[in-house]
Amino acid sequence: MLIFYGHPFSSYTWKVLIALYEKRMEFDYRNVDPEFPEHMPELRAHWPVGQFPLIVHDGTPWFETSVMIEYLDRLVPEPRMIPEDADAALKVRLFDRIFDNQVMNRMQEVVNDAIRGPENHLPMIVEQTEARLETIYAWLDRELAGGGCATPYGFTLADCAAAPALFYADWVYRIDLKYENLRGYRARLLAHPSVARCVEDARRYRHYFPLGAPDRD
Repeated sequence: MLIFYGHPFSSYTWKVLIALYEKRMEFDYRNVDPEFPEHMPELRAHWPVGQFPLIVHDGTPWFETSVMIEYLDRLVPEPRMIPEDADAALKVRLFDRIFDNQVMNRMQEVVNDAIRGPENHLPMIVEQTEARLETIYAWLDRELAGGGCATPYGFTLADCAAAPALFYADWVYRIDLKYENLRGYRARLLAHPSVARCVEDARRYRHYFPLGAPDRD
């Protein structure tokens, strides 16, 4: 049995969970929330850094979400999260990195600023992050003009990364109404069954969001 360590409210946990749900894989989900105090020490025994999510399969730990999903493709090839065609795979990996680095990680900078508290608030970080998100929103809006998924290759690793990234980024810096393509893509993602499942399972943890979870989604 594959063991999965993660937290239902964690964006990167969602990324891998979505792939697991798409593949209909059975796994032992070990929630690292403090209400399950035994799970984090188990995780750290496999990966001392303590970051999650983490997969353990046949005694071997796998971390870093994109690598984890590639490993899942080896275990259960269909539906593929990374296309076999080299050019298609490169496009999918490109969008995966864009959603992780330019959306999810940017959003996290604002969240981290809120976690530091008002006495350590750094307005420059928030202003720079919002400007960068505005830039990437505009770029994504152009790239997603065709509708459908992030790439022409169906629901892939790129969409696994996009769903939590756009879900939380819109909470941090709202996607403007003028970005109709991007807003439409986010709405399609949230209606996708594996993504909707993550949203619902995380709902009871929304009080964790330091900026206050908005009354939407």
